[in-house]
Amino acid sequence: MERAVVYVTLFGLLLALVTTLPIKEDWDIYSFHINSTVTSRYATTVITSRVANRMDESKEIEFHVRIPKNAFISKFRMFIDGQLYDGAVKAKEQAQQEYTDAVSRGQSAGIVSSVGRTLEEFKTSVTVAPHKKVTFELTYEELLKRRIGKYELQIHARPMQPVKDFKVDVYIHEKAGISFINVQGGLSTKDLANAITKTHADKQAWVYFYPTEDQQKTCDSCGEQGMNGDLVVVYDVNRNASIGDIKKSSDGYFVHHFAPSNLTRISKNVVFIIDQSGSMSGRKIQQTRIALLHILSDLAEDDYFGLITFDGEIFHWKRELVQASKENLDGAKEFVQRINDRGATDINLAVLEGARMLNAHPREGSASILILLTDGDPTSGVTNLGRIKSNVKEAIAGKFPLYCLGFGYDVNFEFLKTMSLQNDGVARRIYDDSDADLQLRGFYVEVATPLLTDVTMIYLGGTNLTQTNFSQYYDGSEIVVAGQITDNNVETFIPQVVALSRNSKVTFSETNITEIVSDDLIQRVWAYLTVKQLLEKELQLSGPEKDKVKEEALELSLKYSFVTPLTSMVVTKPPGESTDVLHKPKEGGTHTNPQRGSGLGLAGGSAGGSHSFLTTSAIIQPPPPPPRSSGRGNRFVQAGRLRNYSRRRKIYPDYGMLPALKDHRRKIYPDYGMLPALKEDAPLPPMPSVAVPPAVALMPSVAEAPPPPPMPSGAAPLSHRFLLKAENQSIPLCFDITGNERLKLLHSPSRELSVNGELDSVADGGFTKIVIRVKADLYIDIDVNNIIVRDGQTLTPHTGEEHITAGSVTVIKRNKEVDVATGDIRIVILLHERHGEKFLWPVLRQHPSDNNIEGILALKPAVYEELQQTPSSRLKINEQEVDVDRSGAVDYSIVSRPTLGCWLVSADAALQRPLDDFIVAQL
Repeated sequence: MERAVVYVTLFGLLLALVTTLPIKEDWDIYSFHINSTVTSRYATTVITSRVANRMDESKEIEFHVRIPKNAFISKFRMFIDGQLYDGAVKAKEQAQQEYTDAVSRGQSAGIVSSVGRTLEEFKTSVTVAPHKKVTFELTYEELLKRRIGKYELQIHARPMQPVKDFKVDVYIHEKAGISFINVQGGLSTKDLANAITKTHADKQAWVYFYPTEDQQKTCDSCGEQGMNGDLVVVYDVNRNASIGDIKKSSDGYFVHHFAPSNLTRISKNVVFIIDQSGSMSGRKIQQTRIALLHILSDLAEDDYFGLITFDGEIFHWKRELVQASKENLDGAKEFVQRINDRGATDINLAVLEGARMLNAHPREGSASILILLTDGDPTSGVTNLGRIKSNVKEAIAGKFPLYCLGFGYDVNFEFLKTMSLQNDGVARRIYDDSDADLQLRGFYVEVATPLLTDVTMIYLGGTNLTQTNFSQYYDGSEIVVAGQITDNNVETFIPQVVALSRNSKVTFSETNITEIVSDDLIQRVWAYLTVKQLLEKELQLSGPEKDKVKEEALELSLKYSFVTPLTSMVVTKPPGESTDVLHKPKEGGTHTNPQRGSGLGLAGGSAGGSHSFLTTSAIIQPPPPPPRSSGRGNRFVQAGRLRNYSRRRKIYPDYGMLPALKDHRRKIYPDYGMLPALKEDAPLPPMPSVAVPPAVALMPSVAEAPPPPPMPSGAAPLSHRFLLKAENQSIPLCFDITGNERLKLLHSPSRELSVNGELDSVADGGFTKIVIRVKADLYIDIDVNNIIVRDGQTLTPHTGEEHITAGSVTVIKRNKEVDVATGDIRIVILLHERHGEKFLWPVLRQHPSDNNIEGILALKPAVYEELQQTPSSRLKINEQEVDVDRSGAVDYSIVSRPTLGCWLVSADAALQRPLDDFIVAQL
């Protein structure tokens, strides 16, 4: 039987939106995950949506994804009834022929992609048999672009119904070190802010977003159909005035990130060319006036500027550039206030006049910029687009960049884009919306502060290079070049950057490569940049040259499975399915209502990827364990001294309270969460004597190591190390608890909720059992092998199928973790293994909205002040002075178990209460 074919053409990556038919009683999205991994600014996102048809008849289930325009889809597949339907990227002509053949066999087509501010859409559907399931999985990739001093990884969530197993996991690894990380967007506000957990540890950062099902209905952008909004992870890396970061792969590919800091700004010469034709009437012209008034106020006194408006004619405020003095700015603002719409559109005349003004005002040591704002096609004067582009290129002659801003959807955006690219600039669309003035101002901020001009990136011993010449480098931006090292010989590879800074020539050089990373990563960065730049080059050429560049871009797109304007993705579907066709839309084509965003909607990130690039980095090698505090007394006990431990500070901020271990191995991967122990409560009623089938283990079974030898007489009891994040401090506190105590992890009297855990007898281990009790008769008993839910007299072992719901509690089992949600609380219990011994580690992913809770997991970040570091270290913790030692601990709240630096204090000092208050007699 012939199989139907679905063909998809898109490119984009930064945002993901999975939408399905919103009829909950027909089918159920029982799992929705977004996993994003960012390594060296390259983001890989995997969106996985699992849907079950609960009906007694077949149902059509739709998968609808919006992805960023700057991303490339690299994989799409479906799992239906045990069968994998994998996509293949093919040349567009070949895919189109397969589609045409399918239509000729009587199959129908009918889905069209659309474009918004920063998104393109991908939509397909499949028929699912009664009581069967389908899994959709989409992967896309993007090189994050630095703008205004930050990178943005944007995640859009709109699953179209509340989802029990909804989670977003983001992991970022930057060799240069992460200078800051914040979480923004509509999904980060109010009640949903409690669902975000963030950890920042020098070169790594983790962000988790785990809203409960109830929260997905009650937030500002939520409803009965679940969430609809953005989560934006914003960060930057540490920088200096050197050549920047250069990374290579073992097979000779390299990528160079160049963004020097602490450079002196260069004064600029800027001419604004403003369309005032009739089509700019109403809100467009009003918002343009507002934006120009703000931009003029932002000009520095040593800048020079000019202002031209045009319709069928041109109108000068001044015929020559003038200095941005207060008097001149006041006069220019009066001119702006009088701009009114009228007449036709002579783009050719206006841009040539702007170029003349800049050419007539050369200033050594300055940077010149030409900015055009228009909302339509040329309708008077020279209207032939090819001739206009030729005239403008000849007038500018490579002396300065031209930036074209296209207002609305009536403008010929491809014409503006080509004209900008031919003159070392870029084109941006200004969306006709209430924030258009903010979009205009946002663009200007990107180019407001030039730091270098005539930038040349030189790589002796390098080949197959991406773009190496850049007219200007702006504050807050970044230049990225990738290529190959000839014969993979690092000894002969000499990178150098030569540029102009004010009146002098500057050279940045460095002789050694500082990092070797995943071959796949560096190659894909090179391929991504090369394809992007070839597609831009193809727009500027014609004839055989154009065909050659197009063929090269197609070849790379196919080799690396990128869905670009030249390729399509063909996905086989079950027999009898219709064929859906999606073409990559051009700017200005069919579009949906634009999505609201800030600035120009220039998204800079992707929405989640999880598994693509595994990297390693140096670990903190902890010293021998210091003498332990008693762990049980009410007095503050001075922590033991660690004589030979390095006291250099590293930045390890923002992670929750979790036990730390002195594991000398370090892997890089996310997931964390520290579970506090519960306050003592009434003992659990005895379990009924019933046969219980074996529960599913939390992780694949492994050969158990022999039990440790018995502890010699007089040996110190085993201890467990915990981490407590600090308020506005880069170094957390850590403390030890000795023995296999039973701890109160979380207790909420108003919710009748308690969580208790029993520490194991493994050196630097974790918990051997955790019991969660909700109300009087609902218990979840979790150990390293089993999960058992007791609801009244009903015992239910978790079999690994989807999830268990009992009363207000949902229990979800995943690989090496258990996710328990009740109301506005969500706890994840991780399963670790050390020296053949398994143990549990709890993490509070969703913090309750009220403060009437207690337990180790509910501890607030510590507030301390460093008093001195030599000859001994002392901290003031809530007005109490304490001697401390610099130590290290393994963060078991993260799957990869990174080793973090910490201040070692007694348990009582860290908890600010006697440890006895957190110990319970029974689980």
